[in-house]
Order: sequence, then structure tokens, then C-alpha cells
Amino acid sequence: MENFETLAIRTQTERTQFDEHSTPLYLTSSFIFQDAEDMRASFAEEKPKNLYSRFSNPNVTEFTDKIAKMEGAEAGYAFATGMAAIYSTFATLLNAGDHIVSCQSVFGSTHTLFTKYFPKWNIETTYFKAEDAQNVEQYIQTNTKILYLETPTNPAIEILDLEFFGQIAKKHNLIFIVDNCFATPYLQQPIKYGADIVVHSATKLIDGQGRVLGGVAVGKADLIREIYLFARNTGPAMSPFNAWVLSKSLETLAIRVEKHCENALKVAEFLESHPNVELTKYPFLPSHPSYEIAKKQMKLGGNIVAFEIKGGIEGGRKFLDNIKMCSLSANLGDTRTIVTHPASTTHSKLTEEERNEVGITAGLVRCSVGLENVEDIIADLRQALD
Repeated sequence: MENFETLAIRTQTERTQFDEHSTPLYLTSSFIFQDAEDMRASFAEEKPKNLYSRFSNPNVTEFTDKIAKMEGAEAGYAFATGMAAIYSTFATLLNAGDHIVSCQSVFGSTHTLFTKYFPKWNIETTYFKAEDAQNVEQYIQTNTKILYLETPTNPAIEILDLEFFGQIAKKHNLIFIVDNCFATPYLQQPIKYGADIVVHSATKLIDGQGRVLGGVAVGKADLIREIYLFARNTGPAMSPFNAWVLSKSLETLAIRVEKHCENALKVAEFLESHPNVELTKYPFLPSHPSYEIAKKQMKLGGNIVAFEIKGGIEGGRKFLDNIKMCSLSANLGDTRTIVTHPASTTHSKLTEEERNEVGITAGLVRCSVGLENVEDIIADLRQALD
């Protein structure tokens, strides 16, 4: 059983005595033991057993196992949110005095971790720009421990060469972590290129319908073991219900993402030709500066299109006010098309200088292209732009 779609559908928990076809919900906080020895051996990890749902739960294990198989990882741990996955991964692996090298265009909350919270513990981050990626080695210090990437980046849709960075990480003995949220394991598997850990916000395309929150980290077993021990003591575990929802979502991930990408490419081609749009960025547009890299490492271009509206922040606000069908929301990866103006919303708490540092210009709009009829999506964008 090696094909992606089959793994997504047929990776399941053991059937109970009721012979159910679909995995049931295990809404329990804890599990029982047969006797004192069973309890002792279980807590000593001499036998595999669920102890407490903060540690593990059958629904969460099923979801995590699916993601690990899809990404080609050895192990994984699932979290309440994507940011819980990112924070817990870094908090586990870093010590005071360590250093991170990261791409400059990162999710706003990740940027806040790097710039506001980690410095309190004497952990510093150096950013490099996507266009300066070939010179990344000049930012590596003697205390650098982690090389961190998003690709495609949020929200600037920059593409970074996973193979190149995998070689850099190996050369300098760095832990290579990739946020693969925008691509999903269906479009891209960073572990093939040398990533040690891959993180996801499962809230996005993995759920795909805007219902539940979730996060997951998968990768090398020894690193995941440390992340698990940190998480089991700090408590950011995924709920069994959310895991059950997300595991069912994975069964349709491939077919959903195919359609998302088909729609997104058509939307990107429309936007590129519109007179009120200065710039359109989508990985599978030939005009994208990293088009060849995207074609090398991604199956398709994803569902996120970034475009620059003429008129700056006011142009972006006016565009949002004119939208009729598409949703105005901070989420992405939904069945419903969502448009966001980061400068006035998700990244508004950053200074203009900080926004520019992470690739967010005044008129930038992020469009998460959904599964509606693409002609209806384009019609709404057209009337809002006109």
C-alpha cells in the first residue's frame, strides 16, 4: 500500500469488536489498565498503550500516522493548532543562546515568535530574502541550530529550493524544518529533499472546509520523540474529535487539492491580465521568478494566489468592500474562496518596515481559491477590481 490516495483512505485504527467500517470517535480523557503490572509496564513504555489523551489517543494516532506516511516521515505528533506545532517544535529543540536562520517571508505569528518571544530566552533569528537564497551560508553562525523555511511562503508566495537548502543543512549539521502547509503532502514532500521535520497547520487544506483547528509535526523519530515528551508535559495536544474530522478529511485531500489548483491557475491567469493588478504571483505561472523550482518540487501550484492591487492600502480595503461572493476571512484552504488584505488585517499589528521585511506590501491581497465554479470566482474578483 504505497499510493498516496490509498494510504490516505486505508490507514486506520484497528477495528473494535463491533467491526465498524469507519473509525469511531474515541471521546475519552483516559484509558484503563488490567492490573498493577499492566499499568506499570504501560507507563514504563515497555508496551504500546494509550495512557491519557494528552499523550495519545486512537483518533489522534490515526491522523498522525496518515500524515507521517504521506510525508515519508518516521514518526509524528499532532497538536491543537498549527502554531502549537511550530512553537512546540522550536521550544523542544532550542536552548538559550541558539540561533535560527529563516526565510524572511513567514506567517505573522511565526514572525512574532522569532522577534518578540524567543529573544526573551536569548534565541535570535536571522532572516534571508528569497532572492538572496544562494547566499544563505553567510547567515549561518557557530550557534545556528535550525534552518527554517516556508515554501510556498505566506503570504508572498515565494518558492525556495528544498534540494538546495537540504544540502546546506546537511553540510552545516543543522536541523532542517519546513512548514509545508501551503503545499500539503500531496503536492510536495520536503523530507525527500533532506528536511528533518515537516510542520503543518491542519486547519487549512488538510481540513479543507474551515471546521476545526489542528497542527502536526512529522519527521525523524528521535526528534519527534523529544517533541512528544515536551508536548505531553506542556499540553498542546490535538482533541480526539478534531483528529477524527481531520483524518476523514485526508481521505479526499488528493482530489480536493487537484481541483483547488486547477481553479487557482485560472484565477491567477485572469488576475495577471487585469489592468488594476500590478503584479500576480502563483507558483505555476511562467512569470513567477521561481517557476522552474516550483515545477521541480511541486506536483501542482497550490491554491493560494497573491496579487498587488493598484492604490496601496486604500486600494486593498476598497477591493474587500466590493467583494460579494468570496469570503473575507483570516483562514485559507477552505472549499470557499477567501480574500485577505494582510496589511490592514492579519499583519496590521506589524510596522510598515516589519511588513516589508516579510514581503507584505501595502496593496498585497492573498486569495485562497476555493472549489466553487471558477467562472463565478473570477466574476466576483472582476467586479471588485473594476
